[in-house]
Amino acid sequence: MVLQHNRKNEHVSLSQKFHGDERDSSFHDLQFVHHSLPMIDVEEVSLETKIGNLSLQAPFFINAMTGGSPWTKKVNEKLAIVARETNLAIATGSVSAGLKTPEVADSYRIVREVNPHGLVFANLGAGHGLENAKKAVDLLQADAFQIHVNAPQEVVMPEGDRTFRDWLSNIEEIVEGLDVPVIVKEVGFGMSRETIAQLRSVGVEHIDISGTGGTNFAQIENYRRREDKMDDIEEWGQSTAVSLLEAASFLPEMTLISSGGIRRPIEVAKSLALGASAVGVSSHFLHFVLREGVDETIQIIEAWKKELTRMMTLLSTPSVSQMNRTDLVIKGDTRDWCEARDINWKAYAKRSTNSSI
Repeated sequence: MVLQHNRKNEHVSLSQKFHGDERDSSFHDLQFVHHSLPMIDVEEVSLETKIGNLSLQAPFFINAMTGGSPWTKKVNEKLAIVARETNLAIATGSVSAGLKTPEVADSYRIVREVNPHGLVFANLGAGHGLENAKKAVDLLQADAFQIHVNAPQEVVMPEGDRTFRDWLSNIEEIVEGLDVPVIVKEVGFGMSRETIAQLRSVGVEHIDISGTGGTNFAQIENYRRREDKMDDIEEWGQSTAVSLLEAASFLPEMTLISSGGIRRPIEVAKSLALGASAVGVSSHFLHFVLREGVDETIQIIEAWKKELTRMMTLLSTPSVSQMNRTDLVIKGDTRDWCEARDINWKAYAKRSTNSSI
């Protein structure tokens, strides 16, 4: 029990320790083409979007982070207040500790108690089956369920899982057996089109590609190791922009969620332009809550909404669903990846005038 508490607390503390020490953002490789005559007014822009049958009032939300200890209960309470006051959806961290140890279940349940009418997502790892998924949804009266896949983190984690063969079948069972939308979520290592094809083959409709550039859980677990360091795995995975480009061929059949290194409204806008319907933000909002406080974090989120609205005005896109018709130039390492993987990166630069794309 103490070990579980310590690990949950360590994850939050180390996330803050390494905040700002993330790898260079792939979003620097993306640039909007500026057209000088916006064809809409600011007041025409709507930030509403959907994940399955769920309506979100803003296209970004507080993504999965923590829970499982008395301290992380306080953190989740603060995040839930922020979500309630800004009308953002919120996901908890993995509730596995709450299922194993009932006395820490309130560290997750607090999110629903503080935010009784908001959108709340439960979260468990792909090693769990349908029975635990139902318990997690019931624990939070959750509106959606995230299944996280985190193989690089597990193999580096000293006490992590070493068996992964059943993950895909577990995911299939959960997708078929739950009555709420199921989101398969990476944890910062990105997704390939081969992975997405596997998920689609078992009925998955919603994915969070969660690329590199944000919290590096291989780095966190490597820091926790006392010996046999695995430094090279800290560089594992695909960036957020690359992962969205890998996923583009699955639109519109699948809903894409972008996360991993989101720190500014422009990165939300670029994610939407690459086909995401919504964008998850984790460590950046956690950083503000812990360092600046709840009220300041609320102000920051409201400022993000205003800035995103103005960016969409400049792009002549009154709705989130139209953001993937904007013109976007792809450069640098991201362009090189597209070349290697036969992704038509040039087409993104002229979408507004090419109806065939």
